[in-house]
Amino acid sequence: MPRVILPTCWFAGYIFDLDGTLVDSMPLHFRAWRQALHNAGASTSVFDWDDFLAHGGMAAVDIVKDLNRKHALSMHPEQVARAKRSLYADYVAREKLPVIPETIGLVHELRLRGIPYAIGTGSAIAGARQTLRAAGLQDLFPLIVTPEDVKRGKPAPDIFLRAAELMGISASNCVVFEDADPGIRAATSAGMHFVRVLPSSPDNTCPPT
Repeated sequence: MPRVILPTCWFAGYIFDLDGTLVDSMPLHFRAWRQALHNAGASTSVFDWDDFLAHGGMAAVDIVKDLNRKHALSMHPEQVARAKRSLYADYVAREKLPVIPETIGLVHELRLRGIPYAIGTGSAIAGARQTLRAAGLQDLFPLIVTPEDVKRGKPAPDIFLRAAELMGISASNCVVFEDADPGIRAATSAGMHFVRVLPSSPDNTCPPT
């Protein structure tokens, strides 16, 4: 079953989320989150697979802040976010990440046609580049917008609006490919069309060590 149904029409500009949309990296991110939260003293019950998907596309610091609010925890957002990014970097350095063929095939078509495209991701730029390298896509995406480039991350529209600005395309003529609700809300708030990419399943449900 395909992960995404591609539009039958063409848009002036295309914006792609990265994890779970171009690269099947979400299970690896989930594993890193589980370990980082466990190391910070949180129960594994505070962040199951459904919770993880519900936070998809959000900046790591914002995810920790949200978990603190919801579960009356006092984890240090920056420290936990750094730990999660470090764990993910360790994991991804040892594993080749599979791509999502429908969206990557579309990107190659856009490149041939000369249609502008960009990545708009909730990952920090270092993590985004690690993911692209692990999937063998490091030369395919010259334009990447991350939370470091804007004031507000997803579900605010800032990342997608900045990507459209850099492409020189109006928001109403852009389409966003996303796998997570925060990103869908960001695209809608930006006044953009969107296409949902269906999620994968976790590859590791064992408790953290």
